[in-house]
Amino acid sequence: MFDALTEKFNNVFRSITNRGRITEANIADAMNDVRKALLEADVNYHVAKQFCKDVRTAAMGAEVIKSLHPGQVFVKIVNDELTKLMGPADPKIYYVSPGPTVILLAGLQGSGKTTTAGKLAKYIVSKGKKTLLVADDLQRPAAVDQLVTLGQQLGIDVYSEPGSKDAVKVAKNSLKHANSGAYDVVILDTAGRLHIDQEMMNEVADVAKVTSPHQIYLVCDSMTGQDAVNSAKEFNERLELDGVILTKLDGDARGGAALSVKAVTGKPIKFIGVGEKLDKLEEFHPDRMASRILGMGDVVTLVERAQEQFDAEEAAKMQAKMAKGTFGFDDFLKQMQSVKKMGGLADMLKMLPGMGSKMAGLDIDDNEMVKIEAIIHSMTLEERKNPDIISPSRRRRIAAGCGRDQHDVSSLIKTFERSRDMLKALSGGALGGLKTLMSAGGMDAVGSMMNQGKKIKQRSRRKQKIVRKGKITWR
Repeated sequence: MFDALTEKFNNVFRSITNRGRITEANIADAMNDVRKALLEADVNYHVAKQFCKDVRTAAMGAEVIKSLHPGQVFVKIVNDELTKLMGPADPKIYYVSPGPTVILLAGLQGSGKTTTAGKLAKYIVSKGKKTLLVADDLQRPAAVDQLVTLGQQLGIDVYSEPGSKDAVKVAKNSLKHANSGAYDVVILDTAGRLHIDQEMMNEVADVAKVTSPHQIYLVCDSMTGQDAVNSAKEFNERLELDGVILTKLDGDARGGAALSVKAVTGKPIKFIGVGEKLDKLEEFHPDRMASRILGMGDVVTLVERAQEQFDAEEAAKMQAKMAKGTFGFDDFLKQMQSVKKMGGLADMLKMLPGMGSKMAGLDIDDNEMVKIEAIIHSMTLEERKNPDIISPSRRRRIAAGCGRDQHDVSSLIKTFERSRDMLKALSGGALGGLKTLMSAGGMDAVGSMMNQGKKIKQRSRRKQKIVRKGKITWR
């Protein structure tokens, strides 16, 4: 989402590099560029103006530390101010005792509110809390069915009253049901509209009145930019929000909502949605987001993701196989699936310090892994276990089995050999994996592995062109 903003910030930082002191003149020029970058990112005008004023105040007269360049001093100042702008961090959900803790989700239609209810329920259940979802959006067609389906996928109870048109009554009855079922948390999915109107506000306010929610979260679509900020302001005036959940931060929006909503409403961003899957809800940490925006990576989040996917017992088994030289393609696939669950290689690499600016020259398409998996699945169990036995005749058979060229199979086997060190580090733990990824050899392996998929795709396109010309051989 923040790629364009990150690039413009980096251009600003480069413009003041190699100067002996941050002066009023060069800081004024830099802040003009920063303000333009923020406005282009759809940041609220008043927020952008105040941010630039705060940075200028902090930067004026700041002497360059001997071991650093002026650009690095300026980066730190901007990073600190960005963190203040989006902070402080408050991802904690405050539970009451005795329960249940009632959480009301409000927001406009299309913001991803129902899906977010499922994601939030999954997150809370992972904390050991028995959770009840309440289908109280009686306006949008199939909203109740959608939440029931999500509940079934997650194994979480959903309270609904099919056919009911009284959202207040459903909400009130859901609390009675929650008390009888000894639930720890109740999440109310309320109705929204395409835009704010009095009828919607009255309904949500009435639901809040009868349920007395302990937490009210506004679900905002970050793709809508300033509209998200404006709706947040109006909801806050009517409901007294406790926090905001920003959805679709994995999209191609300019990111203005993430930078503006806290300053406009005064309410913290609690969580961010970073994907469509139900596990793609993350706690919001302004310091980490500021680092991402400035191209400094987010190693802490990356390590946390790695720790969730790699358990000690499995890592020990993988290390033993590597030590014995028995690490095969089945193990390779298992590790790649873990990397996918962490968000994919492209997402992981962006979290490494300094990698943001280099990603433009590194063509990584996680979808190409599907083609690589097809090649591996065309191998026999023995071939996957011991890749060294794959002879030219076996490669021809594998290529025919998956509909790929023999050269694709050969390239993948070579890539597998180059990637062994990287995968060994990943299987051994998050920090070891990060060290390898940041090393030249690790990066070569990553680039080679993913570009292998791109080459397969390109050859497939060339083959299609040749067939149309009446030929059946590779060009």
